[in-house]
Amino acid sequence: MAQTNITVLGAGVVGLTTALLLSRNPKYSITIVAKHMPGDYDIEYASPWAGANYLPVGTEESLLGKLEKATWPELSRLASDVLEAGIHFQDTVVYNRKKDVGSATGDWFKELLKKDAWFKDVVPNFRVLPERELPPIMDSATGFTSVCINTAIYLPWLAGQCLKNGVKIERGIASHVADAASMHHSGKKADVVVNCTGLSSLKLGGVEDKKVYPGRGQIVVVRNDPKVMASTSGTDDGSDEATYIMHRAAGGGCILGGCLQKGSWESQPDPNLAIRIMKRCVDLCPELTNGEGIEKLSIIRHGVGLRPMREGGPRVEKERIDGVWTIHNYGHGGYGYQSSYGTADVAVKLVEEALREKARL
Repeated sequence: MAQTNITVLGAGVVGLTTALLLSRNPKYSITIVAKHMPGDYDIEYASPWAGANYLPVGTEESLLGKLEKATWPELSRLASDVLEAGIHFQDTVVYNRKKDVGSATGDWFKELLKKDAWFKDVVPNFRVLPERELPPIMDSATGFTSVCINTAIYLPWLAGQCLKNGVKIERGIASHVADAASMHHSGKKADVVVNCTGLSSLKLGGVEDKKVYPGRGQIVVVRNDPKVMASTSGTDDGSDEATYIMHRAAGGGCILGGCLQKGSWESQPDPNLAIRIMKRCVDLCPELTNGEGIEKLSIIRHGVGLRPMREGGPRVEKERIDGVWTIHNYGHGGYGYQSSYGTADVAVKLVEEALREKARL
């Protein structure tokens, strides 16, 4: 059987998921080439720092919304049937304050906050909370069953599934996207390159997408378990600050966040922001410390990640660059996990299209 060589550039959640779906075709010989791998913690590598959960933020008609809708069934299946993947179901509440309309976080959560959200028929147990269940400062809230992912388990699990299917995983740095075609493990040139470099697509030769920018996030990881995943539409501490709580599966700790600082490359935690985050989370969910304040939070670590944001949303399309068919699959912002299977499926179809066009040339 003639093999088709494919190089996947990038080993974040989007790159690994795309390689995994491609690896289900026995005709494909796949190499993942990446500067950073599961197990690394580097500011350039967003995936390990993510919460990570499923809170849809794209509109129903947008590409992101469609990718989010297409991803839920597989995340749900993994949470139900593949416990070693490190995903579990979480009861989720999303609180809304009318005064947050127009703020950075309010715009970020706009779709998520709707009482008739499009995903009400996608996720289980969607409901509008009655007024008696609302904290005094909240105007409305919705609840549903979501998932939360332990990234320290899930990313290696994805890599392991790729290896099981014959994918080769290698360290490497490509200065130009077309160079990745020569980085296939066979020593032969790849027929297709899949660009899953996230924020690095801003500077990657042949791509240099000026629509890409960092959306800085900061978190505090604690041992306390609030028994619920919760978030709000905004804060009184700044338009780009947020409040969200999510408890990772399988001992991954509880993530307290956060912020969405557009254009910031700062890699170090801001101690003042960390205090604000902890105070907001304990105020929203007193169960975190049994009402005893932030002094009772058991801190594992502080973290900073740079979400690979892109004006206009994710880029999932094909392009011929210096004679190399390239499938772009990047720019998923803080939504990589919750759009991962949807976007990987689109990328697989684009690979098939590119190969058909290559055969015609």
